[in-house]
Amino acid sequence: MDVLTDALAAMRAGQTRSARTEVHAPWGLRFPAVGGTTFHALLSGRCWLLPPDGEPVPMAPGDVTLLRNGSTVALADDPVTPLRDFRPGDWEPGQVIGRVDIDGRGERALLICGAYQLGRSRPHPLLAGLPDLLHLRADEGPELAATVTLLGTELEHARPGQDGVVAALVDAMLLVILRTWIERESRAPTPGWPGALTDPAISGALADLHADPARQWTVAELGDRVGLSRSAFAQRFTALVGEPPLTYLTWWRMTTAGRLLRESDAPLSAVALRVGYSSEFAFAKAFKREFGIAPGRYRRQPALASAV
Repeated sequence: MDVLTDALAAMRAGQTRSARTEVHAPWGLRFPAVGGTTFHALLSGRCWLLPPDGEPVPMAPGDVTLLRNGSTVALADDPVTPLRDFRPGDWEPGQVIGRVDIDGRGERALLICGAYQLGRSRPHPLLAGLPDLLHLRADEGPELAATVTLLGTELEHARPGQDGVVAALVDAMLLVILRTWIERESRAPTPGWPGALTDPAISGALADLHADPARQWTVAELGDRVGLSRSAFAQRFTALVGEPPLTYLTWWRMTTAGRLLRESDAPLSAVALRVGYSSEFAFAKAFKREFGIAPGRYRRQPALASAV
């Protein structure tokens, strides 16, 4: 089981929205705060990232920025260029907006920007470690540079299947961004999810929990499967993940149950079995303790699709 893919799938609350922007210097764009985890990728040319706080940051082709909470940010050909608001119009889910052009006599730059809709009601703890603004350079990961290059190639000319290819690449970019960040952070000797997902023992145990959340796991069994004693495994898991193994298992079970309640019409008894509860009553009690609401009522409520 791929834990990163599974965690993001549990949080997805809508399709990605994206926009293609072609600009010619001088240009400066102020992106307003929006619902979603937003991204900006420089496909060609050059630009500066102008965060709300802090010094301007130069971006090179293939560089990507991710704003966890969709906060405001600006991009420009030069830090001193006056800014104008970026208003691409109504973003249609799953579609790339038509060209947004800013004419000038200087160097051309091509960007793609957009927002991932991730549910805020139950964000995966993996994302809690993300900085509010993440800047990844193209040379930090060959997959990141390749994804951005493919996007740039697809957006240069209208070709059959372009919308499908671009949408798939933009969706894949979020996983590539997070993987690049995880691999960067895992090289630092600090606890957290990047370390958990790159530690062979802990990542193996997480994969087991995600693959079969209904199983009546014990800490000793999980440790034995990855070649660690019960105490050594529990200590390492808690240090990296931030909570004990069975506490995380309960959290993941309830997260999975919430997704099943929203995305299927399976009866509560079936949902309970899928997440390890033989008694519907015991499941309902655990669910209410976790969500503060009974599972039947949760199913009837509108989903919260705001960004993390």
